[in-house]
Amino acid sequence: MSTSIDKLATNVPQFTTARQFADVEADVRNAIERVLASNWFVLGGELDAFEQAFADYCGVGACVGVANGTDAIELALRACGVGPGDEVIVPAFTANFTALAVSAAGATPVLVDVCTDTATLDPSGIEPAVTSATKAIVPVHLYGQPASMGPICDIAQRHGLKVIEDAAQAHGARYQGRKVGSIGDVGAFSFYPTKNLGAYGDGGAVTTNDPELAARVRVLRHGGIAEGYMSVVKGRNSRLDEMQAAILSAKLPHLDAWSERRRAIAHSYSEAVGAAAGLLTPLQQAGSDHVYHLYVVCSERRDGLAAHLQAREIGTKVHYPHALHELEAYPEWHALSGQFPNAERLARTVLSLPMFPELTAEEVAAVCAGVRGFPRDG
Repeated sequence: MSTSIDKLATNVPQFTTARQFADVEADVRNAIERVLASNWFVLGGELDAFEQAFADYCGVGACVGVANGTDAIELALRACGVGPGDEVIVPAFTANFTALAVSAAGATPVLVDVCTDTATLDPSGIEPAVTSATKAIVPVHLYGQPASMGPICDIAQRHGLKVIEDAAQAHGARYQGRKVGSIGDVGAFSFYPTKNLGAYGDGGAVTTNDPELAARVRVLRHGGIAEGYMSVVKGRNSRLDEMQAAILSAKLPHLDAWSERRRAIAHSYSEAVGAAAGLLTPLQQAGSDHVYHLYVVCSERRDGLAAHLQAREIGTKVHYPHALHELEAYPEWHALSGQFPNAERLARTVLSLPMFPELTAEEVAAVCAGVRGFPRDG
């Protein structure tokens, strides 16, 4: 069996868009041709249709398409009245775009450590970080794992804070039966090509059950224009174009099936490699549905494991090699070294194994065999 696997499953990529395109090519090409035939490329019927479909999918009253996921967070914050002089709580371990969006809104990101088992914002660290300047919390559903939204929303309600969910990696994930992006005041999604629901270019969306917030985001994304050419506020040029909206509409009906396949792959990995080489595998929280945007293990010998798998033509990647306070872009945080031990440990130990719905059974088996073959001592 191992010989067959070695023969059939070489060069296993950590991620690729090519196989998914092959599966949906006819639908995507039809969507593109429809846009070209319409001769309408921005703020048209394709965007309206996708916004409605994605709002329905998330279980919210409104979806507003924007240019990318970072803009989605920034515009959500601005629509909530967050700006200069305000503070926004973010997890210390996440993609740097979460903090950059807060900075772009003119506010100050305030770091709170993450939980060791989920890599998401630790609710116990939020209240000690709240000050009179705190206006919002941005929990991140990292890797497709829902953050602990119940405790987070309870804290937000006690302190009068807005909750903006960074759901860029968690399309379709559920927390206690509710889809992410529908739990806080606002959800922010990315449709970057690598996401579980990815466009063929940049894209993003804001979701909410508050019609007034949705209306403010619509104005902000279109240069602050409410109607005609009268700008009523200093907005942005941040619109999800018709081509990407049509492509996303073509792909959305497949999303749940893709998520189920991701879960099946994750289950196979966890069953096979959970006890291998001292690895920690992702936690599946009770009451939550993880959608495994990434399948991330933790190893104190992360670099050795990556090299071991690379030698067997198995792709890996580190998401992410730095906690936020270690980034060069934020020198004011460098003095905080040691204050976020969980984030720092994750940055040293996380490794993403191959994860995308089109992985074959042979490839999954090859990854499992590769990880199991990593020496326990090194």
